Amino acid sequence: MNIAIIPARGGSKRIPRKNIKLFHGKPMIAYSIEAAKKSGCFDRILVSTDDEEIAKVAKKWGAEVPFMRPEHIADDFSTTMDVMKHAVDWCVEAKWQVDKVCCIYATAPFLSSAALQEGLSKLTDPNVHYAFSATTFAFPIQRALLVNKSGHVEMIQPEHKNTRSQDLPEAIHDAGQFYWGQMSAYLQQKAFFGESSKAVILPRKNVQDIDTQEDWELAEALFSAMKLESC
Repeated sequence: MNIAIIPARGGSKRIPRKNIKLFHGKPMIAYSIEAAKKSGCFDRILVSTDDEEIAKVAKKWGAEVPFMRPEHIADDFSTTMDVMKHAVDWCVEAKWQVDKVCCIYATAPFLSSAALQEGLSKLTDPNVHYAFSATTFAFPIQRALLVNKSGHVEMIQPEHKNTRSQDLPEAIHDAGQFYWGQMSAYLQQKAFFGESSKAVILPRKNVQDIDTQEDWELAEALFSAMKLESC
């Protein structure tokens, strides 16, 4: 079977209670659960949390919380892979016959069921370990600048100072929505990004990190614009 695992710890610092804070009338985590359900990709949708209130909200919106996350992987230093390894190990101990696993972030209100379906399709090749959401940079990264120690500006790649933008290869970055993977890849804690990974490219307008209050406000504005566009 295929399962979704949504990491959602209770100790968000910069945006308190971020995972269940209301976003356009619904708890933020509800969008991830709904997209997973709508995709039809999953036999089980689990939430990994250390927080009883988050667990209650997750269950209300249709997810399962069959275990509570231990404290040692619920702090500011725990990685996504730490959380996923704990969850897939639990599935093994429960004797679940899991084939593919998708980590879905709880703060992904722009996540679409179609993107999840596309990610799953990329795993039909057993040599592909992961398929993750990504989007393009808005500006050529080869022409990026930095402020040096003396306060002056310099190019990171000065060899491209006269290269036309259209002559540079387009770069992509992680969109922070989902990470489909083979169960074996998660069990072995293989890296998400590498030669055995494929990307599901999303429009930039459908991608927004939500780590600060400014991010949250921008996401709300983008979401409102998308709703108007669909009317």
